[in-house]
Amino acid sequence: MSLQISATNPEHPALLLALPWDTPLEEWPEEYLVPLPRGISRHVVRYAHAGDEVIAVKELAERPALREYELLRDLDRLGIPAVDPLAVVTGRTGPSGAPLEPVLITRHLRGSMPYRSMFETTMRPATMHRLMDALAVLLVRLHLAGFAWGDCSLSNTLFRRDAGAYAAYLVDAETGDLHPRLSPGQRDYDLDLARVNISGELLDLEASGALHPAVDPVAFGHEICTRYEGLWRELTRTSVYPAGKYHYIERRIRRLNDLGFDVAEMQIEHSSNGDTVTFVPKVVDAGHHQRQLLRLTGLDAEENQARRLLSDLESWMATQDDYAPEGASGGDPLAARPEVLAHRWVRDVFRPTVRAVPPELRGTMDPAEIYHQLLEHRWYLSERAQHDIGLDTAVKDYIENVLPRARATLEPAEPE
Repeated sequence: MSLQISATNPEHPALLLALPWDTPLEEWPEEYLVPLPRGISRHVVRYAHAGDEVIAVKELAERPALREYELLRDLDRLGIPAVDPLAVVTGRTGPSGAPLEPVLITRHLRGSMPYRSMFETTMRPATMHRLMDALAVLLVRLHLAGFAWGDCSLSNTLFRRDAGAYAAYLVDAETGDLHPRLSPGQRDYDLDLARVNISGELLDLEASGALHPAVDPVAFGHEICTRYEGLWRELTRTSVYPAGKYHYIERRIRRLNDLGFDVAEMQIEHSSNGDTVTFVPKVVDAGHHQRQLLRLTGLDAEENQARRLLSDLESWMATQDDYAPEGASGGDPLAARPEVLAHRWVRDVFRPTVRAVPPELRGTMDPAEIYHQLLEHRWYLSERAQHDIGLDTAVKDYIENVLPRARATLEPAEPE
C-alpha cells in the first residue's frame, strides 16, 4: 500500500511529505523534532516542524486515527476548544517494507502546556482551583454540544493562560462519541471518570513529591464534580418569575453572558392563571465575549481575556469626545460608532502597548494575555500609589521589574 495523506488543507500534504514517514516515530532524528513538553499518552507522540507550522504527531492504529480525526473536525465545526486536526497519514512502511503504524497530525496549540509541565514547580492550591474551573467549563461545553468524552482527565487536556485564569482544550478525542443530546446517565458517567482520573493523576504527583502539601488529591477529584454541577445547573435550570417582571429574564440572560455563554433560544410560558412566567434558556453557544471582541476589533482571544479587553475598551471609549453609547438619543452626526472607536483603540492603544514589550521577554504569552497582564500591573501600581499611574508607566515598570523574574516560571506574572 502506498503512502496516503488525508488533510484538511490542500497545502499541508506538500509540507508533510518532507517528514521521515519510513521511520518509526520513536526513532525520528532530532533535526525534525521540536523540544516541547509532552504529557503522558498511551501512544508515541512527537512535536515536529512542518514548514512554518509546529505539529503534534501521534502513532496509532488506522481505524482509531481516522475516527479521532473526524471527531476533532466535528468539534472544530461546533466551536469546541480542542486541538486542530491537520491530517492522517496511512500506508507507512519502513526501509525493509515492514508496515508502520499510521499517524494522526494536529496543530500544536501555541502557548499551551500539559499539566505535568505545570507541576515542575510546586503549583499553588489557588492555581489548581483555576485548573479545575477551566476543566469544568470544557466538560460542560462538550456536554452541551452532545459530546461524551469517555476519558476526561488532566492528561488529555492542554491549558492556556486566560487573563489570570486558564482555558482548557481537549487534546485526545479517541474515546469520544458525538450524539444529538446526552442523557443524564452519559453525563454522570463522564463526570465520574473525570473524578477518578483526576484523583489518580494527583495521587501520582503526590507520590513523586510534586504536589503542594495542602492539596488533597481525592478532594480535588470531587471538586471537578462540584464545579461542573454548579455550572450545569446555572446554564440549564428552569426559572419561574412573577408575571410582568420581564427584567428578571433579562437579568438571568446577562448572568449567563457573564459566564461566557449566549442564549441561542428560549422558551417562555405563562401559567394557566397568568400569575407566573416560566423561563427555560437553551444555552448552546459559548464564547460570548470572544465573539463580541472579534466583532468590534478583529482580535481573537480567550474568553476571560476578551472580557478584560472589552472592559478596558469600554472605559477608553467613554473618555473619547465623539463617543455615543449604543441606544443613546440625540442622533449626533459627529458621534463615532462603537466599531469605529474600537478599531481606533486597537490602533492607538492595544497594538502600541503590546509592541512595547520586547519579543524576547514575552515567552509563550500571546498579545491578549500580555495586554491583560499590563492592565493588572497598572491596577496594582495605581493601588499602591493611590492614583492612576497610567499605562505607559505600568509598561515600563512591568518590563524592568516583573518580566525578568517571571520568565523562569510557568505561571503568569501576577501582582504580589
